[in-house]
This record gives sequence, structure tokens and C-alpha cells, in this order.
Amino acid sequence: MNPSELVTLGKTGLQVSRLGLGTGPLGMVHDDEVWKQIIDGALSAGIRSLDTSPYYGFGNSERRLGRALARHERDSYVLSTKVGRLLRHDAPLDPFAVAYYYPTGMPDDVPRTVYDYSRTGTLLSLAESRERLGIRKIDMVHIHDIIELASGIDHVDEAISEAFPALSELRAAGEISAIGAGVQVNDLILKLGSTCDFDCFLIAGRYTLLDQSAADEALPLCVERGISVIIGSPYNTGILYDPKPGVTFDFVPAPDELIHKAQRIKQVCERYEVPLPAAAIQFPFAHPAVVQVLTGARSLSELKENLDLMRVEIPRDLWDDLREEGLLSEAAIVPT
Repeated sequence: MNPSELVTLGKTGLQVSRLGLGTGPLGMVHDDEVWKQIIDGALSAGIRSLDTSPYYGFGNSERRLGRALARHERDSYVLSTKVGRLLRHDAPLDPFAVAYYYPTGMPDDVPRTVYDYSRTGTLLSLAESRERLGIRKIDMVHIHDIIELASGIDHVDEAISEAFPALSELRAAGEISAIGAGVQVNDLILKLGSTCDFDCFLIAGRYTLLDQSAADEALPLCVERGISVIIGSPYNTGILYDPKPGVTFDFVPAPDELIHKAQRIKQVCERYEVPLPAAAIQFPFAHPAVVQVLTGARSLSELKENLDLMRVEIPRDLWDDLREEGLLSEAAIVPT
């Protein structure tokens, strides 16, 4: 599969590359030279989709991405960021994000995040993202998470009644081109997709070789409504890259039964001399709703590896074997 192939995102007219670069993991990288190498490498390889968020490194991702992009023509890439969190120094700590982005301790001058899906908060978030990036034109804006990661508090009604209408006005005025939502919960996709006129969803971890739960109802709804799907976390944060004991699934230690299943999938791949992560990164594209897979990279070598994995030729028999061994759901659509 060609990672730089361009495809249209929904009804927007935006042309995005099959492989996109997410800068979540890069939020922990505090070296402009590393950022420059990765962004230059991505654009040189034909990756035209770059995704960031205020949440990634508490502003670090947006600031460094903006500096890395300053040397490139603005029409050479599609840029997305997210709303739903504001960065404030007096906000409470997010223990997970602090541990992920600042494992040796967060400096006192780094802001924290506070959830805010109000109209005012949405517009303010986008304005502050533009300032951190140093880029006025944001192509795509995702409403981020919506259900709080630590507490499970639900902001769905506010996202539908305030955040989405605010973004819809910006879309109508030509300020942005696409509205999406970055989500991990299938029921949330159903509610958002049936209520609002979204252009796309960034679905993390729910349509992978290990978890095809989005195929039951969420992805069929996207096909019906013409909503393009971007698949994030194709490796389920590590288990589909190297399913060894102690590996993570969706950022937490994977249970033994999932590790065992991932190992069985790996064994099928090995019969055909196909790396497990190559099958994982290519699998989602068979579904008609999916236009792109979004992966992160913390180094130029990781970026190049993802590009190479996209190009691996995978025999149709591999997918048939996975289904015959009960390792794919009946609703999963396999590549041909």
C-alpha cells in the first residue's frame, strides 16, 4: 500500500495522505532538531496530514510543530488540532498525562489542562492553538475525548449543543474545512454521528487487528452518513507491535488473554513472513469508511519504519487464516 496516496476526506475536498503523522508521542520530545527531522522526513515522504492537540505535552506539541512547519509552504500539508481542553496554570494535575509527557517531573512553568466544551471554550481553544502553532489556517478541528479519561465524566451534551455549533459556524465561514471528533468509545461515535454533521472521526484503537468493535455499528453509521474515518493507535499502544509480557493495550498493562490473542495473530503473520505491525497498520484500510491510519513517531527511524510497514505486500491468505482461526470478528472487512 502506498502511504502517500491521496484520498478525499468526506465532502470537504481536503486531500489527505493514507498515512498521517500524529504528534501525540512527540509531545514528550523537547528538541527542535528532532522535530525538524521528523516533519521534514514526513513531508518529503509524501505524508500530507499532521495532527496535534493542546493536550500533547501541554502545548509542547503545537509549539514545536509550528516551528518545524515554518519552513514549509502552507498548502503542502493538511493540519488538524483539537478542542475540549484549555491549558491553564491553575488547573488540576492530570496524573496520566504528567507521567507520560514528563516522566522525570513536570516543570513548574508548564500549564495543565482543564476540560471545556463550551462555545466560549471551544473558540478560545482554537485561538490559543493558532497562537502556539504560529499558523492561522487550521484545516481540521477535532472535539477531543469528550468523556474524561480519568473520571469518566461525560461532556457529550455540551459537545453537541455548544462545541459542535461553534465549529460549524467556523466551517460555514470558511475558517476551517472539516469538523471531527477524536474518540475511543463506540457508543459515543453513534450518538455524535447520528446527531451532528461531522466530516470525520478520529477513532483510536477500536478498529484494529485486536479490537474490531467499531465494525458492529459505529463504522456502518459512518458509511451511511458519509463520515470519513481516521484510525488512530493501529498498534493499540504497543501490543500489536510486540506482544510480549508487560506490553500495554490502550496505555495500560495488557491482560494475559489479549497478549495471548496478539501472539496468535503474530504466529499467523509469521507463516507468511509478514511482520505483525505491517498487518496491523494495513488492516483498517479494507473498511470503506476508513481513509487514513494515523501513527506517531518519536524519531526519524520510527517514521521510516511505519512507512516501510505500509509498503509490505500481504497475501490474501493471511487474512483468510486469521478469520478461519477466529481471530477476526464476523463484522471485520479484510483487505483483498
